Amino acid sequence: MVTGEISLKIRQGFILIFLLVVALPILFFSIGKAYYSSLVEATENTLEAHLYSILAEVDFQEDGIGMPAVLLTPELNRLNSDTFAFIYLNKQKQWQSESAINREILPSITPLYAGETQFQKIIYEDKTYWQLSFSLISEINNTSHNVAFYLLKDDIALRDMMLGFRHTLRNWLIIMAFAITILLIIGFIWSARPLQRLDKEIIAIESGNSTEIKGTYPVELKKITQDLNLLLDTQQRQKDRYRASLSDLAHALKTPLAVLKSSPLATDADANEQLDRINIMIEHQLKRATTGGTDTWKKQTQIQPVVDSIVNAMKKVYRDKGIHFIANISNKSYFLGDKTDLMELIGNLIDNACKACEAIVQIEINQNQLSSIQLLSIKVSDDGPGVPKESIKLLTQRGARLDTYEKGHGVGMTIVNDLVESYQGKLKISDSDLGGALFNVEFNYKQN
Repeated sequence: MVTGEISLKIRQGFILIFLLVVALPILFFSIGKAYYSSLVEATENTLEAHLYSILAEVDFQEDGIGMPAVLLTPELNRLNSDTFAFIYLNKQKQWQSESAINREILPSITPLYAGETQFQKIIYEDKTYWQLSFSLISEINNTSHNVAFYLLKDDIALRDMMLGFRHTLRNWLIIMAFAITILLIIGFIWSARPLQRLDKEIIAIESGNSTEIKGTYPVELKKITQDLNLLLDTQQRQKDRYRASLSDLAHALKTPLAVLKSSPLATDADANEQLDRINIMIEHQLKRATTGGTDTWKKQTQIQPVVDSIVNAMKKVYRDKGIHFIANISNKSYFLGDKTDLMELIGNLIDNACKACEAIVQIEINQNQLSSIQLLSIKVSDDGPGVPKESIKLLTQRGARLDTYEKGHGVGMTIVNDLVESYQGKLKISDSDLGGALFNVEFNYKQN
């Protein structure tokens, strides 16, 4: 649950970084385009200011147009300037600024109405210029003449400014992206720390090393931790209450059964058999009711210690048979459930195998990772007579009476079958390589 929450935060972090990678180039081009537009607008405003200065200085004379030797606009007086000015009279060039001398450049002549202003980009001999045109009608010698003013500015200055701006903008955006990424990583690590601590506490509870969540968590997780602790506490108290009640029931039934077993009624073979059956049924139902297979919280129980204790007990119980036990158990194999249930499950399988075998009982337990699933396989086999094929279905049938099988696989198989079903496992019965029966129990555990 918590691991999934951490994975979700990781995915969200990658999405934010991806959006950052996409957004910054868009931001770069958008700001660059806006800045370029502002440069073009500033160029137009500058040329308009030069135009007004020229209009203030122009002198319409009888023989044409006169201009002062030195203009008020410094850019038009410099020979190496990037700004030029021309005046045309009836489409004939009458004047050009000092900055246009020794420059092979002519304006783009376009028809204009009187008083009309036009700003445009022109290309002259593979070079780009910005041109501002203005036209007016003037009377010279009582004759109306068309006077056109053309101001040009080389685009190279604008491009240089644009390149410098883009270089600066790119550097700052890289710095900003790096800073935002670092802040995102720090923010993710900081926000994920409580989730990681909670995940460790949950793993400790699953492994049986803890019984509650003890850490202090932020407000967002406090409600979850309180609910989990309440669930754990309620489950444990309910389980303890059930076991106490069932223990009291067992003691309450033990005395009447003991009295009946010692009474004259027990001398009758049929009555004695029925008393034994009642005792077995009570024991079975009590064990079935106390199993934890339906627990909402399952702990990891290490299998090796449980098998070792059961085998040691069986060696003492069946000392006279001299059984040879073969145990192959993979390292760190675990059962996701109650330890009592695991002992009941493996204990019944091994006990039945000991009853049916001649001399050998083999236990094989393997746990393998398949994608996101842990596969636990518990195999118990013997060298006894085996299970007849017609009885295999009966042994795995839900609700069937199994205590009539005379070769040892009796009521214990009912307990095994109930436990396997309660843990959503599978029970398979077949012939073993030893010549007897092979009981294979499989459980699938999904990983977080």
